[in-house]
Amino acid sequence: MSKTQSAEYDALLKRLQDKMGTGAKKATSRLEVPVPQIIWVGQKTIFRNFMDFPKALRRDPEKLLLYLNKELASAGYIQGERVIFLGRKTPSSFGALIDRYVKDYVQCPVCGSPDTRTEKSKKLGFLICEACGAKSSIKGNYA
Repeated sequence: MSKTQSAEYDALLKRLQDKMGTGAKKATSRLEVPVPQIIWVGQKTIFRNFMDFPKALRRDPEKLLLYLNKELASAGYIQGERVIFLGRKTPSSFGALIDRYVKDYVQCPVCGSPDTRTEKSKKLGFLICEACGAKSSIKGNYA
């Protein structure tokens, strides 16, 4: 290959890469899950921005609270925009539990879209994707 062909090839390759972008870009999700704001008051844990999560995930606040109560093995109750749990819970556990809830009860297992809704049929829960139309069964009654 001559120098001119090599330069021409490099220029074409660079143009193609600019149009396609780099393959190293991480796929970003449209689902923006807020960061849990946790504070302790005495022996109680207060989840200050709890109501932001059901709005972002398009789920019933009571169901999300039921899931958190079960996973944290604690009693919690909604008070306005926040939830108060009995006992001291680590802030990192809330983030991990919300991520697991999103994976199990919000994201479509077929296409990964967060555009889903839940439906009950004969005591069985189903996750129905509004993007691809998949209907998947879900365990528990937390969605």
